[in-house]
Amino acid sequence: MPIKNEPFKIGGKTIEPGTHEIVLLPAPDLYTQTKMNIPIHVFHGKQAGPKLFVSSAIHGDELNSIEIIRRLHQKNWIDNIKGTLITIPVVNIYGFIIQSRYLPDNRDLNRCFPGSRAGSLAARLAHLITKEIITQCQFGIDLHTGGYGKINLPQLRVNLETPGAKQISKAFEAPVIIDAKIRDGSLRQAASELGIPILVYEGGEALRFNELCIRMGVRGIEKVMNYLKMISVPSLNKKTEFKPVITQTSRWVRASVSGFLEPVKDITASFTVKKNEIIYYIHDPFLINPSVPVVAPFDGILIGLTNLPVVNEGDAICHIASTKKLKNVHAYIDELKSEISAPVLKIIK
Repeated sequence: MPIKNEPFKIGGKTIEPGTHEIVLLPAPDLYTQTKMNIPIHVFHGKQAGPKLFVSSAIHGDELNSIEIIRRLHQKNWIDNIKGTLITIPVVNIYGFIIQSRYLPDNRDLNRCFPGSRAGSLAARLAHLITKEIITQCQFGIDLHTGGYGKINLPQLRVNLETPGAKQISKAFEAPVIIDAKIRDGSLRQAASELGIPILVYEGGEALRFNELCIRMGVRGIEKVMNYLKMISVPSLNKKTEFKPVITQTSRWVRASVSGFLEPVKDITASFTVKKNEIIYYIHDPFLINPSVPVVAPFDGILIGLTNLPVVNEGDAICHIASTKKLKNVHAYIDELKSEISAPVLKIIK
């Protein structure tokens, strides 16, 4: 016998079972005295079940993540879930307005959790999200992209020591799962300290849409919700033939000299590199100094790349996740691509 859901309270508002409500969380005003609110969506099912939040744009320039949530809202199952789904399309409303990663006080919001009621602007915003959303949920998915001028391969960053994290990370079926150390002040740290498993999904780049990364993000969230039995979509029960790569080690390879960057091969066609393989050459634009090779420090998968052809000494060029299991990586990514390559269905509600 299905268990009926109880009313859900958030942001001073009571959400009745079987309803979708938009709640405006009050945030500090702009210096122009303009009132600021953070809209959140609460889909509260008729039947009891897990409570999951999906957050995006903690960094205000991560537009790809906002589009993932928009498409999630268009799914046919959205009004018939079990449990509670909370979506926060834009957490860093201040950075989003000016298309900036940071807040007006130049702080990184994802280094300010769990925050403080009486702290800086960033601390107050982090406190609001922690109090009203994180503490009310049992699971979370935090959506991100690469920074400016860098693009990330779809991947998860997870603390696999948190109970339940390994299971939901495998359910997501990203190509790469990085068992990453928790960064101080991150949303992931705040949630993990509360015993809440959090998936950090990275895919695409700042201020740009990337169709593959958007679709993989939507598909992954659906897979997790299906695994948690919040939704029942038979097509999501299909298991991929290959397994994701799980690793604890990754490293950014940095430029040893300044100049123009030339990739040796079509990196996006293979994604994998072998130890000591030449990945790039850095050329002197004035044609005075010899070209310098950039080599892979170990076998692995390219999970992040710079998009900028000009580099300064010390700039991050490519991010490699260490693994010896390279054989099926490209086949796995191709399988995921084929599964999500159907034309996008435009639905306007």
